[in-house]
Amino acid sequence: MTSYRGVIAIFSARRFLPSLPLLAAFEAAARTGSITRAADELSLTQSAVSRQIKALEGQLGVELFVREKQKIRLTLGGMVYAREIREALTKISNASLNLRANPSGGSLTLGVPPTFGARWLTPRLPRFVARHPEVMLNVLSRPAKFDFNQDIIDAAIYFGPPQWTGVQMVALRNEIILPVCAPQLIERFRFREPADIRQAPLLHLTTRPDAWERWLRHYGVDDQAVHGMLFDQFTTLFEAAAAGLGVALLPRFMFGDELREGRIVEALPLALESVDAYHLCWPEDRGTHHPLVLFRDWLTEEMAAERP
Repeated sequence: MTSYRGVIAIFSARRFLPSLPLLAAFEAAARTGSITRAADELSLTQSAVSRQIKALEGQLGVELFVREKQKIRLTLGGMVYAREIREALTKISNASLNLRANPSGGSLTLGVPPTFGARWLTPRLPRFVARHPEVMLNVLSRPAKFDFNQDIIDAAIYFGPPQWTGVQMVALRNEIILPVCAPQLIERFRFREPADIRQAPLLHLTTRPDAWERWLRHYGVDDQAVHGMLFDQFTTLFEAAAAGLGVALLPRFMFGDELREGRIVEALPLALESVDAYHLCWPEDRGTHHPLVLFRDWLTEEMAAERP
């Protein structure tokens, strides 16, 4: 039974919960910097948008815009509020889309690193779908680490050390990385020993900024002043290596086909096992979400089947 104090707290909180039309009008005007453009976007009149923004300011007791003749400009407080409201509206929109896609609620939204998602995970997903057709799986990708406090996801695949506050995780696999390049670079530089690698341009991945330093140290080579082109995804890093721009460190399990086909070759047969690993991670309050349990079991089976 809800306590009297709890009822008062809920009522007080609702006083500061504006309606969606007011928030939508404010967000559109803040984003476009124009009442006119916000009105066009929302299919409303300019006066209607102005009234909604005024009503929002009246409810909050705070001015959100500075009015200058026919122009508007966000106040400092309005800037912060606009950013947070935009994130909240995006979450509501995504939740609504997920519900429409799967009204039964058996959905799983997964965040993945782009190349891992495209090259390893997606080709195997038909097996998961065949086993669990009742689960609607949504996959989002980006190079940067996901944030469970901001991103509308149930779980994420993360590469790094087993350190992520407030989440649970299971280790999936590590990486065996190889120094690879285009065949013509072998002819040009004729690598014989690890130190020879320093003669060639070295290509870098922004999410593995110290990869070359670790490889060089492991093989007893000077690791100071290691410079070169930067790429934010393994896919573009691979294409750069295949085009002859330099030597890249790539995971064997993602680019085995290209090695077998000869698009890239090992500059030297000197692999290095990564210290970090891929993990499946989820917020502590999502651990019993049934679609996540099904996916976690399937994913660990897939990984175990590929271990030598």
